[in-house]
Amino acid sequence: MCCCLSEAARARPHLSPPLPRPREVEVQLPGSQSWSGGGGSSMKLQAGTWCLVLAAGTALTLAQYVPPYTEDCRRGTYPPAGPTFKGIVPWYKINLDSAPHIRWNQLINDKKVELINLIRVIKDLANDFFPSGKLIELVDKGLAPLVDTLPFPFNEELKGIADASGVPLGRLYHARNMDFGLFLGWDFRNSSWRIPEYLKPLTVNLDFQKNNRTVFKSTNFAGYVGMLTGMRPGMFTLTMNERFSIDGGYIGIIEWILGKRDGIWMSFLTRSVLENATSYAQAKDQLANTEMLAPAYFILGGNQSSEGCIITRSRTTSLDIWELDLKQGIWYVLETNYDHWKNPLFLDDRRTPAMKCMNQTTQANISIETIYDVLTTKPVLNKLTTYTTLMEVSAGTFESYLRDCPDPCMPW
Repeated sequence: MCCCLSEAARARPHLSPPLPRPREVEVQLPGSQSWSGGGGSSMKLQAGTWCLVLAAGTALTLAQYVPPYTEDCRRGTYPPAGPTFKGIVPWYKINLDSAPHIRWNQLINDKKVELINLIRVIKDLANDFFPSGKLIELVDKGLAPLVDTLPFPFNEELKGIADASGVPLGRLYHARNMDFGLFLGWDFRNSSWRIPEYLKPLTVNLDFQKNNRTVFKSTNFAGYVGMLTGMRPGMFTLTMNERFSIDGGYIGIIEWILGKRDGIWMSFLTRSVLENATSYAQAKDQLANTEMLAPAYFILGGNQSSEGCIITRSRTTSLDIWELDLKQGIWYVLETNYDHWKNPLFLDDRRTPAMKCMNQTTQANISIETIYDVLTTKPVLNKLTTYTTLMEVSAGTFESYLRDCPDPCMPW
């Protein structure tokens, strides 16, 4: 879930949608701080603007609105502590001046065991559906050569990660395009999704540097070279959420395999924007107009009170740009994997409880503390929630926390 807010003197919110690709909520506010959560939601305030993204799951049928699977809006949950807090996300530096093949080596060496464990779980799940092992064989032999078709430096980075981890390149490439884990291996004993639980130990904060200076920061998963949640300090915050469409990402991937490569991989686009765009306006233009392999929602926040939007994308064009507009009373915009002009699926309505908590908080009381409260309220927080990231553009603040949703809690 993602939300973007606007606050006259401090912040404004903006909400947007986890990995099949991420579902999140983002809040954008006039001011200059942001929050984001992996597997689910994000929010941005500026000073004001804050942006926060929390990759979170939705809730199950009408039980979504029935206690104990939903609850009154939480209060006093920040600083993070208690049963919904699983730990602080560690930091790593990525030196963009190093050769792409080796720039991820330290991170992968530290997270090799966790990465191999994730690949093993994915392999086991694949073999549950295809016991012959033919699917894994196809992945190992068929997808590896496709890495050479990816743009530089992503192709070389993936090869370096494969060498450092010892994971076959085809299998690593396949895992890179996996979702956060919706419907992938429910663990009945532990009441959790297997993939998100194996992703949590791989969650890291990355400080991408050139000439020993920070270019951008990101919350990411070790082994994943695209970007889902990030901030270019002093300029903008950015998160990406999955958008469901018949003309979806699988069509784009098939076209890529068949040689039609006009579009760019979504998470490669977000990384390129974070690394190269030098203003909110430039980032907005690139996200709205670059042809991609899959539809998506981009939640973008700047460092000015008027800068905050959700860009709804098809694979080829921008369908809508929903912007903050204080004159029209739009002090936050909120996205939960559904077009904002349509009702969300009744099985997956995180929008209504998120908006309820935002409206109860009111624009005057928006802060990093109250935004974290919103993201800690069920069913915004659910079994698919992996992390929450809080970002502040002007000061360059970037905090990430691993999350948990103890029972009773909705599976998504």
